[in-house]
Amino acid sequence: MADISHPPMEQLQDLEYCIDSNPPWVETILLAFQNYILVLGTSVMIPSALVPLMGGSDGDKARVIQTLLFVAGINTLLQALFGTRLPAVVGGSFAYVIPIVYIISDSHLQRISDPHVRFVHTMRAIQGALIVAASIQIILGYSQVWGLFSRFFSPLGMAPVVGLVGFGLFQRGFPALGNCIEIGLPMLLLVIGLSQYLKNVKPMRDFPIFERFPVLICVSIIWIYSIILTASGAYHGKHAITQHNCRTDRANLISTAPWFKFPYPLQWGPPTFAAGHSFAMMSAVVVSMVESTGAYMAASRLAIATPPPAYVLSRGIGWQGIGILLDGLFGTCTGSTVSV
Repeated sequence: MADISHPPMEQLQDLEYCIDSNPPWVETILLAFQNYILVLGTSVMIPSALVPLMGGSDGDKARVIQTLLFVAGINTLLQALFGTRLPAVVGGSFAYVIPIVYIISDSHLQRISDPHVRFVHTMRAIQGALIVAASIQIILGYSQVWGLFSRFFSPLGMAPVVGLVGFGLFQRGFPALGNCIEIGLPMLLLVIGLSQYLKNVKPMRDFPIFERFPVLICVSIIWIYSIILTASGAYHGKHAITQHNCRTDRANLISTAPWFKFPYPLQWGPPTFAAGHSFAMMSAVVVSMVESTGAYMAASRLAIATPPPAYVLSRGIGWQGIGILLDGLFGTCTGSTVSV
């Protein structure tokens, strides 16, 4: 704590643990699982939106979700051990959705009549674009060039970037919430109520359980509530879209997923490379680099750590480039960035 550069009056008083703290193992595991639940949301939303456009089936969607979760765990581990070493989670990014949709709509791929064959060829094209784009990020990171750019990234400039990235998810989250209002609205109100208004309530030996684990508690309650609605026949006779969005037995992710499937590189076949696809993916890489840089600065501030110097930011961006390279090799259907 002696090396912290923030004056005491500027330290955040509502945090119980800083970057040097060692929480109890039980609490650490529960907090880690809560972070996994948060990453699971992004890991399900992106493939659920893109895989059907690629021609993939529910089984293909389940395999892509498994792969994305697996690679996200590897990238987070690499970032925590060798990158910036900040408490940041690396997962799938929505910044890559636009160039991926551009690849999906390629006329050469759209001419393929068989849906599964079109899915495989589209996945290979996405993998090739990610691999080429990752090389740019690796070079900018390990050459320390990004560290030179970071001196122009002030908190005044980074705060709007991080805020806009978070606010940008509203246009994806709220329409999904409205698809099943009887489940989405109670979940939203419950999360806000527990995390913001009941955070000082300590029913277990002065332990702020509502402030520490709001997502775990809300997901458990709403999932049980959803199962009860499905089992009681609340959606019998409803429109097919309503049943697909609200019932717990219509996603077909669990039923189509294999009991054990270990993702491996090039599992979809050898990547294919096209200049147009690669340049489109490079634009998303630049956006994710700026987004991750702001997230690194925010994470260091929230963890009461010293502000990351330029060489640490460059190292983190370099390892993130290796993470995107892994995304391309394994076939995650999107690139990686620090989860804001």
